[in-house]
Amino acid sequence: MRKFTALIAVLAGLLAGCNTVQGLGKDIEKGGEAIQKAVK
Repeated sequence: MRKFTALIAVLAGLLAGCNTVQGLGKDIEKGGEAIQKAVK
Protein backbone atom coordinates (compact mmCIF):
# COMPACT_ATOMS: atom_id res chain seq x y z
CA MET A 1 0.00 0.00 0.00
CA ARG A 2 2.89 2.33 0.71
CA LYS A 3 4.25 1.89 -2.81
CA PHE A 4 0.81 2.62 -4.26
CA THR A 5 0.53 5.83 -2.23
CA ALA A 6 3.98 6.94 -3.39
CA LEU A 7 3.04 6.20 -6.99
CA ILE A 8 -0.15 8.26 -6.72
CA ALA A 9 1.82 11.17 -5.23
CA VAL A 10 4.36 11.00 -8.06
CA LEU A 11 1.67 10.90 -10.73
CA ALA A 12 -0.11 13.88 -9.17
CA GLY A 13 3.16 15.80 -9.16
CA LEU A 14 3.77 14.93 -12.80
CA LEU A 15 0.36 16.13 -13.84
CA ALA A 16 0.69 19.35 -11.87
CA GLY A 17 4.22 20.27 -12.92
CA CYS A 18 4.72 19.35 -16.55
CA ASN A 19 4.25 22.46 -18.67
CA THR A 20 6.75 21.53 -21.38
CA VAL A 21 8.27 18.40 -22.85
CA GLN A 22 11.54 19.19 -21.09
CA GLY A 23 9.68 19.70 -17.82
CA LEU A 24 7.91 16.39 -18.31
CA GLY A 25 11.25 14.60 -18.67
CA LYS A 26 12.53 16.15 -15.47
CA ASP A 27 9.31 15.28 -13.66
CA ILE A 28 9.52 11.66 -14.79
CA GLU A 29 13.11 11.47 -13.59
CA LYS A 30 12.17 12.90 -10.19
CA GLY A 31 9.23 10.53 -10.02
CA GLY A 32 11.51 7.57 -10.60
CA GLU A 33 13.82 8.76 -7.85
CA ALA A 34 10.89 9.15 -5.46
CA ILE A 35 9.72 5.62 -6.22
CA GLN A 36 13.22 4.25 -5.61
CA LYS A 37 13.35 6.02 -2.24
CA ALA A 38 9.90 4.73 -1.30
CA VAL A 39 10.89 1.16 -2.12
CA LYS A 40 14.03 1.32 0.04
